[in-house]
Amino acid sequence: MRSGEVKRRTNETDIAVKLLLDGAGRAEISTGVGFFDHMLDLFARHSLIDLSVSVKGDTHIDDHHSVEDAGIALGEALKAALGDKKGIRRYADVHLPMDETLTRVAIDVSGRPFLVFRTRFEAHKIGSFDTELVREFFQAFAMNAGITLHVETLYGDNAHHVAESCFKGLARALRHAIEVDPREGGRVPSTKGAL
Repeated sequence: MRSGEVKRRTNETDIAVKLLLDGAGRAEISTGVGFFDHMLDLFARHSLIDLSVSVKGDTHIDDHHSVEDAGIALGEALKAALGDKKGIRRYADVHLPMDETLTRVAIDVSGRPFLVFRTRFEAHKIGSFDTELVREFFQAFAMNAGITLHVETLYGDNAHHVAESCFKGLARALRHAIEVDPREGGRVPSTKGAL
């Protein structure tokens, strides 16, 4: 069973994350940040990762710590669940349309964390959610999962659609990258023999 669990407690947040990679996309999300809950819920559904995320954070200050620290914990849980990465496909990419928006996401589950994030938002807020936190989440997630992640919105106007296309694109690309490839025969997908 490919699963991961992380508990992270700081002076700013208290977070518990559980995930099951070979799930059905079930989600139990409570971060105290409504729009972020929506993004994590659709991330679980489209990745088919069963996901439980509980965040108690200092949202009386703002949502930054809750979103960033959730990205850290989710990345750590994914890394733990992947273990030695034997048999996975490793690479995947997707073009994700959301009405007038199109976002491209490419992933290498490489053990080498890197983020390229070429997405701009016309609005600074989606409801009360700061759009700059989308990048903060992706940065924290990629660095702590140990993945190379490229996210580029090719075009789009509506900030909600842009954010949603990024999260759904991540979900769909990750779903394929972490799938077990029967042709690999349990090998690590690298000429080095390790990722």
